[in-house]
Amino acid sequence: MDLPGKIIQVLRPFEGVFSKHVWEWAKVLLIGAILAPGERTVASILRVMGLQAEKQFQNYHRVLNRASWSSRAVSRLLLLLLVQVFVPATDPVVVGIDETIERRRGGKIAARGIYRDPVRSSKECCVKTSGLRWISLMVLTSIPWAKRVWALPFLTVLAPSQRYHEQHGKRHKTLTDWARQMFGNCIAGCRSGD
Repeated sequence: MDLPGKIIQVLRPFEGVFSKHVWEWAKVLLIGAILAPGERTVASILRVMGLQAEKQFQNYHRVLNRASWSSRAVSRLLLLLLVQVFVPATDPVVVGIDETIERRRGGKIAARGIYRDPVRSSKECCVKTSGLRWISLMVLTSIPWAKRVWALPFLTVLAPSQRYHEQHGKRHKTLTDWARQMFGNCIAGCRSGD
C-alpha cells in the first residue's frame, strides 16, 4: 500500500504495538475503516480495499479477535496524538465518558444485559433493551473548522452486566468504577511513557 507521507507519520507510532505480520493486516483494516461507507465490517473493509477475493481473509478477522496486541497501549498512543494535534498547549485536557448499548442477540453473547435505552426512553417512559454495554473515553475539544466541541474517542471497553458478573463470581463495576479504572490506566501509561 502506497500511503501519503502525512498518513505514514500518523500511523508510525502505532507500529511498535503490533507484530510485523499483524501490523500489515491492521493497516489495511484501519485505512479500509476510514474509506468504507456504511457499516465497517471486515468484509466491507476488504471490499473497499480491493481485497474481496483474498483467500486468507481470516487473518484480518484474527487481528480483532486473536492477535496478541495491547488495546491499552494503542489507546495511550491515540490519546497522546489527539492531545498533541487538537488541544492547545495552554488549554486543559477535558475527558468525557459515554456508554452505548449495542443491540445483540444469541446464545453465545454471555455479557449481554438489560439496560435502559437512552434513545427510545423519555422522562415519562422508560424503554429497556437487551445488548452489550460499551463505555468510551473521549477527549472533548473545540475543533476550529467545525466551530463546535467534538468528542474524539480513544478507548472503549465492554462493561458486562451485573448478572454476568454474578454468574462468574466477579465483583460488578459501576459506570464510575469503569471510568476511574479506564482513565487511571491511560494516565499511568502516559506518565510512564508506556
